[in-house]
Amino acid sequence: MQEKRRYFIELAYDGTAYHGWQRQPQSISVQEVLEDGLNKMLREKIAVQGAGRTDAGVHAAFMVAHFDYKGEIDLEHLVYRLNRWLPKDIAVYEVKPVVENAHARFHAYKRSYEYHFLLRPDPFQVMQAYVLFRKPDFKLMQEAAAILPEYKDFECFSRSNTDVKTYICDLTEAYFEFKDHKVIFHITANRFLRNMVRAVVGTLLDIGYGKKTIEDLREIIASKDRSNAGASAPAGGLFLTKIHYPEELFL
Repeated sequence: MQEKRRYFIELAYDGTAYHGWQRQPQSISVQEVLEDGLNKMLREKIAVQGAGRTDAGVHAAFMVAHFDYKGEIDLEHLVYRLNRWLPKDIAVYEVKPVVENAHARFHAYKRSYEYHFLLRPDPFQVMQAYVLFRKPDFKLMQEAAAILPEYKDFECFSRSNTDVKTYICDLTEAYFEFKDHKVIFHITANRFLRNMVRAVVGTLLDIGYGKKTIEDLREIIASKDRSNAGASAPAGGLFLTKIHYPEELFL
């Protein structure tokens, strides 16, 4: 009998219609839809393990999940069939064989997110960005973002009552990019806490609007208290954009 083999599946999705990545008992999730598609195509109950969890309404330009399957797979044909079956707001890019112990979540050593702002309404992007009708001081926000990699403990930006064992994150970059009427906040770390990026963005917006200072940001981080940070920015502007893995995982 053929042994089970492990595969990484790379996909993207618009999270607007979903209650996040992770399967929920009463709400539709991306994981549930993807598993249903794999069950149908492979004629077997398939469980997928994602690289992480995106919250309700958050998007992924690049997500990775792994699954196991015992039979032979024509990988190119599987991608074709999945994309014909899946709803238009989920797309599978590639399915790759990996070593048997490869784990989509635990072997990821770096993740990147983007948060998209619009400086004027755009009917073609309104569900994938946060429209700012009043322009904040992005120069000040850029200065504030630049100090974030100086720190390791980001408990102040974590959702309360979480089950994580540590709030330590190795944050390597945080900066703004300007493209005509769009502004993109880039942030990269080895791991992120629940709601962390949206809390960071909300706090930076407070600085941009003069409600907080850069010195306040340092005090907020030192406090480790979520109530001192800014309100979470809306989910629709957030994208998971990249997940990095060691090359030796891929066959």
